[in-house]
Amino acid sequence: MIPRYTRDGMGAVWSQDAKYAAWLEVELAVCDAYARRGRIPPEAVERIRRGVRIDTNRIDAIEATTRHDVIAFLTHLEEAVGADSRFIHLGLTSSDVVDTALALQLQRASNLVLAGLEGLRVALRSLAVAHKDTLMAGRTHGVHAEPTTFGLKAAVWHAEAGRNLERMRRAKEAVRVGKISGAVGTFAHVDPDIEEEVCRALGLAPEPVSTQIVQRDRHAEFVGALALIAASLEKIALEIRNLQRTEVLEAEEPFAEGQKGSSAMPHKRNPVSCEQVCGLARLVRANALAALEDVALWHERDISHSSVERVILPDSTILVDYMLHQMTRILSGLQVYPARMRENIDRSHGLIFSQRVLLKLTERGLARQRAYEIVQRNAMRAWREQRSFHDLLAADRDVAAALEADELKSCFDAAWYLRNVDTIYKRLGLLTG
Repeated sequence: MIPRYTRDGMGAVWSQDAKYAAWLEVELAVCDAYARRGRIPPEAVERIRRGVRIDTNRIDAIEATTRHDVIAFLTHLEEAVGADSRFIHLGLTSSDVVDTALALQLQRASNLVLAGLEGLRVALRSLAVAHKDTLMAGRTHGVHAEPTTFGLKAAVWHAEAGRNLERMRRAKEAVRVGKISGAVGTFAHVDPDIEEEVCRALGLAPEPVSTQIVQRDRHAEFVGALALIAASLEKIALEIRNLQRTEVLEAEEPFAEGQKGSSAMPHKRNPVSCEQVCGLARLVRANALAALEDVALWHERDISHSSVERVILPDSTILVDYMLHQMTRILSGLQVYPARMRENIDRSHGLIFSQRVLLKLTERGLARQRAYEIVQRNAMRAWREQRSFHDLLAADRDVAAALEADELKSCFDAAWYLRNVDTIYKRLGLLTG
């Protein structure tokens, strides 16, 4: 269930009341532009503003008969305003109002998503800085690879969140366009300077060329940016889920006082919030495909995109807004277990230092494949016999012939692997000096 805050915040952007209010905002901006040119009496515009009251229920009731939402909206305005309603919607087509108003809604939705991304980055930065030196095993294919830190993991997420922030800003700009160009975009009944003036008053840019509609590659870019944000959030959530597995248990999502994990098993602490984020990401990705399908329409426009957008634009923005808040909460309260990370490193008996030994042997003159063979056979034995990799190497005559004891020991120093972490942090702006 989507929490209430999304219905009061992002959800409110997509309410029927908000939609009709945006439509009215566009219609009034056009009236103002006409009044400045003398086509509409200024006093009529004032009477329209004083008399208009949006009654969503009444509009919906009219639409039940007209089966056309904009005509229902205009009919309601006629009821409310009276004779001056003849000055409303002059030379416009429905999409002039709907698409321009949609741009206003998308700007407001974008601002909430951008704020959520900023909050996420704050949480990620804090996690990255706090755990810059928290040693853990890096894993590839789910198998121990070489030492890393938990902070570096969070730093990767922080950098990606920054890229999503820039993508979202570009997507917001891509949909910051309106059109007041008539039925097929030719300005047959309204002058281009009216469009420019109306869009400027609304904080939008005019679509340079349009058909009956603003072109839907813009909206596909917008939903695509949301899908990338969702994918990044899923990436973080999936990692936390894996780290919370009983066999790993290096980190856990927050578990609130009184929270229950299972109706049958009282011991359970499940990563349900992260699982929810992973599931919702699938919906946002699917919506991105639907947005791409909306790009190709018949001639100057058909209506096949409209029904899709009524679902995917509210749903995608509400879902991403919710996911951002969820993940920020999770990261802010994440339980991290450095001792368990160290314990898990020891479970592979020192195998994560194998490349350092390999390179040291080649430095001493061994052919790479010969050195690889020596290191690998000892590594496989350490894993098979559950014995110290270092001790097996120390007892190997081929290794002893090439390396002094202290040289071999130095290969097992985790600090050597992490000596450039500060440089990475400086690149990211996470560490100064």
